[in-house]
This record gives sequence, structure tokens and C-alpha cells, in this order.
Amino acid sequence: MALVPPLPADQWDESVNFALKGMLPRDMRNPERAGAALSTLVRHPDLAKAFLGFSVHLLYRSTLPPRLRELAILRVANRHDCSYELGHHIEMAQNEAGLTRAEVDAAMEGKSDNEFEGLLLAAVDELEDNSRLSEATWTALGEQLDERQRMDLVFTIGGYGLMAMAYNTFGIDFKDER
Repeated sequence: MALVPPLPADQWDESVNFALKGMLPRDMRNPERAGAALSTLVRHPDLAKAFLGFSVHLLYRSTLPPRLRELAILRVANRHDCSYELGHHIEMAQNEAGLTRAEVDAAMEGKSDNEFEGLLLAAVDELEDNSRLSEATWTALGEQLDERQRMDLVFTIGGYGLMAMAYNTFGIDFKDER
């Protein structure tokens, strides 16, 4: 059951349009095409606008390579048991970042045959468990990621954890997208 259902079509107004302006083209700024998550978030247009700007950075402007970004998101989504994030990011990991289904499944469990990717997945767990990365982990990640990439990694892990908490609480499910 959704604690916060999508905003009904008759309540979509200019504040909703403004909130979605930077995220969606005009023809998708409606309850039929925006999707379950955005249709729910726009119940609070100011919050949606602010958060979506951050979310766009994490997904489209991050300095992290798409493969590493998707590995981290898959691990976060699995740890938070977030069907909405898992559904979207399993597809993105395979279609946009080139991961195989076996790599997706392993990443969700925090495993990888690649040493650096395993370190990245362990960093997700460390940050989730301790609310910080150790100096040793930060330094080890620095062997392949520059400072901005590591900062983007921390914000990706935290941002997708926050989204998972919101989606799970509000009752937003991936099956509602289809």
C-alpha cells in the first residue's frame, strides 16, 4: 500500500510543471508519462525540484564512469531492498553500462571478480555501515578514482540510499512503472 500515492492528474499545476522542467521534456510532464516516482515526488513540488537537480547530477553529470556508478547503485538498492531502484538500475546496468546479468547479480551481493570493483562494492558497505569511509579505503579508491570521482561516489551511495528510503516508505514500486 502506498503511504504517499502519486499526485492525481487534476492536481498537476504550474508548480508541478516547474518542478519537473529540468528533468523531463514537456511532453512527459504529466501523470501518465512521468512515472510512479516522479508523480509521487511532485506532491511536494519545491522538494521535488531541489532533489531532482541533485539526482540529475548523480545520474547524468557525475564524474564516475557509468559502470562504477551502476555497480554502486545496485549494491545500495539491494541493501535497502528497493524494488524501484533495482528494477530501473538492473536495466541501466545492462543496457547503458554494459554489465552482464551475472555481474549485476554479483554486484547486488557485493561481489566482483574484478579487484577494484570489489573494493568499490566494499566501500558501499563500509559507508552504509559506518556513515564514513576509512582513510585506507579512500586512499585505495584513489588509485583509480580522482578526488571528484570519489566525492561523486560518496554522494551517489548516500543519494541512492536516501531515494531508497523515500521510495520504500512512500510505497513506490517498480511494478507500478509498467
